[in-house]
Amino acid sequence: MSTTLSSTVNWSRIRESILGERPGRSMLPDVRLPVLPQVISEFSKRADDPDVRIAQLAALVESDAGLTCQLLKIVNASTSGLKHRIGSAQHAITTLGIRKTRLCLVTAALHEALPARQLKLINLGLFWNTNLERACFAQRMATLFRGDETLAFAAGLLVDFLLPVLTNELESEYCDFLRMQQSQPIDLIDFEQQVFGWNHAEAGARVMFGWGFPDDLICCVLFHHQGLSLLAHPEAGKTTAAAVALASLAPDPLRQTPAGLEMLGRLSTAWKAFDLKQTAELVYEDYQRQALESANHIPLKVHCDRFYEALAVQPA
Repeated sequence: MSTTLSSTVNWSRIRESILGERPGRSMLPDVRLPVLPQVISEFSKRADDPDVRIAQLAALVESDAGLTCQLLKIVNASTSGLKHRIGSAQHAITTLGIRKTRLCLVTAALHEALPARQLKLINLGLFWNTNLERACFAQRMATLFRGDETLAFAAGLLVDFLLPVLTNELESEYCDFLRMQQSQPIDLIDFEQQVFGWNHAEAGARVMFGWGFPDDLICCVLFHHQGLSLLAHPEAGKTTAAAVALASLAPDPLRQTPAGLEMLGRLSTAWKAFDLKQTAELVYEDYQRQALESANHIPLKVHCDRFYEALAVQPA
């Protein structure tokens, strides 16, 4: 197996330089964070044991039926090149290995832990589809960077995991953001920084650090709103984290980065290896295999078509 660029980066050192050596006090106000199942910490603990057997880890995962179903959904979505679908936790661990299964498992756990109650500003079906398409996009970009495709997919699903909670708990403030987007568009993280003194990217990374998540996954969440600027980072540029940051420029229902599609268009013009229209078509094919029914979701492919049609009619 070839070594990826992401595997040569010291993610722990990068995480430590920004978030510190140990989890600190949460920057968030008093909000109700998702509660992760005990299986997650137990899996991580046993996975570090060199003598652990795959059957033991599989039995642990399968003790939680809901988590197992969510895990298999994510594993099969992230491994579309396999001839046969993965049908059990043991099959997943055997096929992907312990590290990659752990990435998918923590992703599954967070999706399983999303609020079950009716959300005020976010439709969970639409939220899942948006995250899924972003994950497919990040995975495609990771291939260009020779990065970790499983990490890219997991991070693409996870980067906004705090938003359902935050928009519920801080509804008034996020409603102000949505109103501003109609007349004075602003990046969500800039709005959050101005209003709260923190943004959901760093807050999410700090929460994940406190939960003991892998440093490479934490850094992907931490950097996911740095967009094109991350490409110039001396270590994280052209890695899986950059792939996730580029995927996060794609349009989403909250319009987190209003100029994101334009930025991707500029990158497509400047970088011959990246064709935005072709990538959007491939992402649509990947996404369609796992998407939930949602009449409100507008695929990246449609956004791209509209973007280029608008460019074509502009005066020279």
